[in-house]
Amino acid sequence: MAKKKLHSTQAKKDRALLVGVEFFGDQSLLAVDDSLEELAMLATTAGLDVVGEVSQQLDAPNPKTLIGSGKVEEVKALAEELEANIVLFDDELSPRHQRELEKIFGEDRRVIDRTALILDIFAQHASTHEGALQVELAQYEYRLPRLTRAWTHLARQAGGGGGRAGGVGGVGLRGPGETQLEADRREIGRRISHLKGELEKVRAHRGRYRARRKRARIPVIALVGYTNAGKSTLLNALADSDVYAANKLFATLDPTTRKVELPGGREALFTDTVGFIQKLPTNLVEAFQATLEEIKDAELLLHVVDVTHPHVRAQAAAVERTLEEIEADHLPMLTVLNKIDRLEYPAAAEVAVDDFDDAVAISALKGTGLDELLSSVNRRLHETLTPIQVHLPFAEGALIALFHEQGRVEHSEHTRKGVYMEGRVPGRLVARYRQFHVDGNPELEEEPL
Repeated sequence: MAKKKLHSTQAKKDRALLVGVEFFGDQSLLAVDDSLEELAMLATTAGLDVVGEVSQQLDAPNPKTLIGSGKVEEVKALAEELEANIVLFDDELSPRHQRELEKIFGEDRRVIDRTALILDIFAQHASTHEGALQVELAQYEYRLPRLTRAWTHLARQAGGGGGRAGGVGGVGLRGPGETQLEADRREIGRRISHLKGELEKVRAHRGRYRARRKRARIPVIALVGYTNAGKSTLLNALADSDVYAANKLFATLDPTTRKVELPGGREALFTDTVGFIQKLPTNLVEAFQATLEEIKDAELLLHVVDVTHPHVRAQAAAVERTLEEIEADHLPMLTVLNKIDRLEYPAAAEVAVDDFDDAVAISALKGTGLDELLSSVNRRLHETLTPIQVHLPFAEGALIALFHEQGRVEHSEHTRKGVYMEGRVPGRLVARYRQFHVDGNPELEEEPL
């Protein structure tokens, strides 16, 4: 199935023809047409002019070209007719797929996939040194097995945009020969090693920063959600801040933390994190571990959902998959149904709340429901502290200090062998105390000192 669009008046823009595939038994969250619609939004965000789209249903991927040979010829003809200089695939192409398709489509036409496109968007939006490092690492790891004539020689990219390894405009340019490719592979390998070392320093720095926050006993709430769900707008509304927010995909990339006062005068740190999306590139998730650890270390997740989106359930499922992938799915979560001001009927918000577990309906833009949200956050923070009773040996001084720093000590007694403590600790810490647990209100083995 093919769809065409009229020629754009913006002749200088790269013109992209989209290609989507639906495989039998595929577990994708979106149907192929809906996924192509999202791909078109990504392409627009990256500065491309989408001129048409093609889709195909297959039992299995073609090992050479992903799509069938007949469909390849159809795509080639349509790209020529529409003067599309980019053929953009919705699924990640293997290095072999890319090489074969480039041969067929010719040197004047670039072949890229969703992963390359998302990496380029992230590169455009990385406004900090940390963000640039993470994106550059993901780009190089993606490119290394794909080095062909399609990649610009590294020397031509040097100094281009704070370490960014070229963008969509640079993807697919005619480049080096085989000898130069080998040199580029070695250079990329060295660069990957360097970037990993720099990111380890970032992780260590973030770890020290998180440790200071914990010592201050200020709870951390991480805002997670599908891209463009309204996380940055919500953070601005809660903290009266000016985090950049726009109605487009991946408007913000680098994490931003703001202090917010909860009911009763208690303070909490709210962290806005990078938006998720279906088919989020694995190497991007891996490169962003330093940033994503901000999510894993939170006491509570606020899952911000665009309640007006036609695929709200699929988007929510994509976020949950990503949380599982980064091993953060065990954390307590409160669902925030955003943008209720756009609903045609107010009662629809109540219906939506009933459809989700533990949800609050709000409008971050209008400020509706924010008081109820903060009250729910306050209540959930108390609930996420798990009651425990432990007898800790003096040798476990770190655990004794951790209890005081991150938990709430309700009673403690010193004995000749250690410290008996009753209180509450964050659920993520319970496992560390399990071997020292004592049941009920026990008679200690010895008299307190």
